[in-house]
Amino acid sequence: MINTEKYIKNLETVLKRKLSETEKEKIKKAVKLAEYGHEGYYRKSGEPFITHPIEVSKILASLKLDITTIISGILHDTVEDSEGKVTLKEIEEMFGKEVALIVDGVTKVSKINAPVGNIEQKKKSETIQKMLFAMAEDVRVIFVKLADRLHNMRTIQYVEDEEKKKYKALETLEVYAPIAHKLGIHVIKWELEDLSFKVLYPKEYYMIKELVSEKKKEREERTNEYVNQLKLALKENNINAKVEGRYKHYYSIWKKMKEKNKKFEEIYDLIGIRAIVKDVQTCYTALGVVHHIWVPLPGRFKDYIAAPKSNGYKSIHTTVVTQYGEPLEIQIRDNQMHNEAEYGLIAHWIYKEKNVDLKQKWLLQLLDWRKELLQGSTNLSELKNELQLDEVFVLTPKGEIIHMPLGSTVIDFAYAIHTEIGHHFAGAKVNGKIVPINYKLKNGDVVEILVNKSSKGPSLSWIKYAKSPRTKAKIRRFFREKEKEKLIESGKDVIRKLSKRLNISIEKLLEHEKVNEFIKNHNLSIDEFYTRIGEGSITFNDLLELIENKPEKNYKKKTKASKKIKNAVEIDGISNIDIHIAKCCMPVPGDEIVGVASRRGITIHRINCKNIRDIDEDRLFKAKWLSDDSNEFLTNLEIEFDKNERLAEIMNLLVSKNINVKSFKLNESKNWNSVFAHLTIVVKSLNELNDIISQLNKKSGILRVRRR
Repeated sequence: MINTEKYIKNLETVLKRKLSETEKEKIKKAVKLAEYGHEGYYRKSGEPFITHPIEVSKILASLKLDITTIISGILHDTVEDSEGKVTLKEIEEMFGKEVALIVDGVTKVSKINAPVGNIEQKKKSETIQKMLFAMAEDVRVIFVKLADRLHNMRTIQYVEDEEKKKYKALETLEVYAPIAHKLGIHVIKWELEDLSFKVLYPKEYYMIKELVSEKKKEREERTNEYVNQLKLALKENNINAKVEGRYKHYYSIWKKMKEKNKKFEEIYDLIGIRAIVKDVQTCYTALGVVHHIWVPLPGRFKDYIAAPKSNGYKSIHTTVVTQYGEPLEIQIRDNQMHNEAEYGLIAHWIYKEKNVDLKQKWLLQLLDWRKELLQGSTNLSELKNELQLDEVFVLTPKGEIIHMPLGSTVIDFAYAIHTEIGHHFAGAKVNGKIVPINYKLKNGDVVEILVNKSSKGPSLSWIKYAKSPRTKAKIRRFFREKEKEKLIESGKDVIRKLSKRLNISIEKLLEHEKVNEFIKNHNLSIDEFYTRIGEGSITFNDLLELIENKPEKNYKKKTKASKKIKNAVEIDGISNIDIHIAKCCMPVPGDEIVGVASRRGITIHRINCKNIRDIDEDRLFKAKWLSDDSNEFLTNLEIEFDKNERLAEIMNLLVSKNINVKSFKLNESKNWNSVFAHLTIVVKSLNELNDIISQLNKKSGILRVRRR
């Protein structure tokens, strides 16, 4: 049994405030319900299971979270682990909808077993996806889950199964610590990293610990000297500040050694100094004092107050050279910045800021990501990669700071502002100068997007210049929707013509018994019906015969050889788009091909076509034929033969092969010894064409056959 009076006093101590009687009663009820739900269950340590949710609630209290979140922490395992003794409905009736929503969210996240390590990236990122979903509903779900994971990692020594222990540690390092970092909850992030490090790399962990301990006393003395030196200098300048030393965590030391390929002795930022002052103006005054007593290192100054990080982090960072010739990083911030730096988004709950504002844009983006993920537009592994990318800070002409993934281009910026601005992108100015579409954004760039409202939309070639998976997804979606809209409109045109032919209104035509029966039998929506008509699967004559009570045909797609082909070629992974077949080289399925972007769209050329040799590579797209034999293609043949009346034999052969000849022209050779026949024929593939050429070459009197 939990001593609730003692527990409540402990919470008040951690929260640094007295709880109201109403709050106390709610907590007592929550503890009682949790004890009932977990009765008879024990942890690996041998302790009653109830000790775990109690410790989780204490962690949440140490983060200064609200009573709703603390109660959710007490109850977070009751639905999942009580075998039906406690239900979500009961929790909602007793504690309200918010608590029930958080508990339900934690239960769902707890069921996620994140594949980690060398498992394929997509499966790993599905965990990130589900975490995002939970946060989009209520970010406190993740606060509770992080506290839950932190307590489990603090007690992981009781897990005997080494494989399971390492799995949990790796999951913590790869999934939970990065999310804590993105939310700016560094007090949890650092501890999760060090606890995981200890399990995964015990040898390296204890090596770092020993190396840190060796000169610990000397390091502490040096740190105290720097702290006192800065305190005195600030006091002399009438600046009241809390100055404290800070020490690098074991995992971050080891990570830096690995990434920079350095020995422990070469890591110079094991210690740092933090000065906490009263307001923003004093931060900059204190910076002047710091640079007066120590020499600043060039290129090692970062102003995150003027340009905060995407998780809202604000501070001034400067690295100086001390009197001992060693580099020392100084952080300067005010009290609110410090709380936000330590507790991230949680600090907004401390200050009763329950609505996430512009400085926490990352959370607003969760909803956008969620929508795109549900529509299958963004590759999940791409999304996980984006979460871990560094960022650049750029500004709009109005001075709004926008943070983008490192490597983003102006087209990414346009789509980040608004999808429609991206779709109507006409160019960009950076720092007042026109830049190309592939310009990579740099910190501090002022970016102005030029828009052409009359443009019909993006170019497929823009995908090449986009860095963000979301930008690419939006461009791809535009083309899919555009093609569908065109087919629907074509279908409507056919219906309009048919209604005129039959002299009835479009409404009556669509209400016709036979038309309705057809739509129902083929399980079509009205848009799908129009699409099928637009793509040629259902023709004008088919509909006419249907209404005139003629037997229904097997409605397969009717095709004809055309310069504009559908469903024949995939361009950069996108199918079902209109393409044009180049007249100059007339490719057919089986030829190696390439797509060339132009104002008309994408034109398909043979890879060795002389007309594309000098075309800019940025206009070229990977193209491959799709396995659709319903399309027919025009191609040109040049046949040279002697003058012994061979033309009839040639035409007979083509007829026997069911080859449609669209046109032909005869010319005599310059020396009058032979005749050239220039034919345009219809084929379905290169195999069919090669067979025809082979058969023609076998004929006597045929001197040469070649494609033109």
